[in-house]
Amino acid sequence: MRFLSLAGGFVLGLAVLFSSAPATAQVDVFEFDTAEQEQRFRQLSNEFRCPMCQNANLTSSTGGVAADLRREIHRMIMEGQTDAQIEEFMLSRYGDFVLYNPRLTGKTILLWFGPLLFLIVGGWVTYSIIRRSAGKGDLALAEADVKTVGKEEGAEKTVEISAAERERLNRLLAGINTDSDADKS
Repeated sequence: MRFLSLAGGFVLGLAVLFSSAPATAQVDVFEFDTAEQEQRFRQLSNEFRCPMCQNANLTSSTGGVAADLRREIHRMIMEGQTDAQIEEFMLSRYGDFVLYNPRLTGKTILLWFGPLLFLIVGGWVTYSIIRRSAGKGDLALAEADVKTVGKEEGAEKTVEISAAERERLNRLLAGINTDSDADKS
């Protein structure tokens, strides 16, 4: 009985395996006269981006446009065109987007150096914030508003503050007390 259930499971597994449609991708088969032409084709297919796919080169894209462009590159290589001529054709037809690694031009300078610029600006802003907060860590009163009494109690000196500073302190404390009373309600 056990043997029959194992054999049935095996047969069922084979049936499922062979009845499902195999997942295959369309493979372009191009014939070249020399190994150099094939190498150029692979290099160019890796350098150009598929206009339909957002982030795939022509080699890895399964889109119809990518297949057409691979055929076009093959045709141009077989006609004896240079890599520069093929690149010029692609750029004139699809613009800078077709290049997987864009060229350094006036239009793409922010693309190339933008991250470095943002890093420098961010570092400068962070440095400025840290420098300002370090200066505000010690709230020093102006010398004109402070009068030191000559006695020391422990490690701290007793100071008197001006009437204006005392009033400001009272307003601040009143605001804190009002806020804490509102939180309790």
